[in-house]
Amino acid sequence: MHFEQAGQGAPLLLIPGALGTGAGDFSAQIDWFGARRFDVIAPDPRGYGRSRPPQRDYPPDFYHRDADDMLALMTALEHQRFAIIGWSDGANIATIMAASHPDRVSRLVVFGGQSFLTAGEMAALNHIRKISAWSPRAAEAMRAIYGAELDALWDRYVTGQEALFDAGGDLYAGLLGKVTSPTLVLHGAKDPLVPGLHPQAIHRGIAGSRLHIFAEGRHNIHQRHAEEFNALAFAFLTRPD
Repeated sequence: MHFEQAGQGAPLLLIPGALGTGAGDFSAQIDWFGARRFDVIAPDPRGYGRSRPPQRDYPPDFYHRDADDMLALMTALEHQRFAIIGWSDGANIATIMAASHPDRVSRLVVFGGQSFLTAGEMAALNHIRKISAWSPRAAEAMRAIYGAELDALWDRYVTGQEALFDAGGDLYAGLLGKVTSPTLVLHGAKDPLVPGLHPQAIHRGIAGSRLHIFAEGRHNIHQRHAEEFNALAFAFLTRPD
């Protein structure tokens, strides 16, 4: 598994979103946190970016498999306890990690994730099932990583989401009560992919969690609002117990 690393200090795992890479999704965070006494680890999940082969697939347990992968990586790096920042699919993976292994996750920052799937989200995914429906900037960035493989990879992802929805759509809603790590939930009020009901549900499900809304934010608040995002996450990660 490929990962980017920066800095020395408290271990901080950055988990990217669907098809994303550590370097691409967290370009505004890796060096920033690395310069502030964090040992930053930003991996490419299996089948994404430079963690290929294998070819990425989406069995029914792929979020839990990714969570196991991330725990195995941090174990291999000799980080028994660490903080996590997770975006989108990375938020889902991070929350599963915190619920399944509360002794390993010291603090949790999640944004753009959802603990269950709705029919509206499935319709939105199918609306952008063809790469031609993506924004040119997003399509260009992913095409630079995957080339001609991008179309089939994204189609497999959407098919995997459809299978999860058809199976009931519960990704980890039932696990939220098991998260004991101090948790900060962030969300962009204008997120076109993840409606506001999801951060609210995660906030309600995790006892003692904090919720902050970026009034002008969209899905990628850590990129478009990097200065504010970094400051909020840093303050949360370093506040006294």
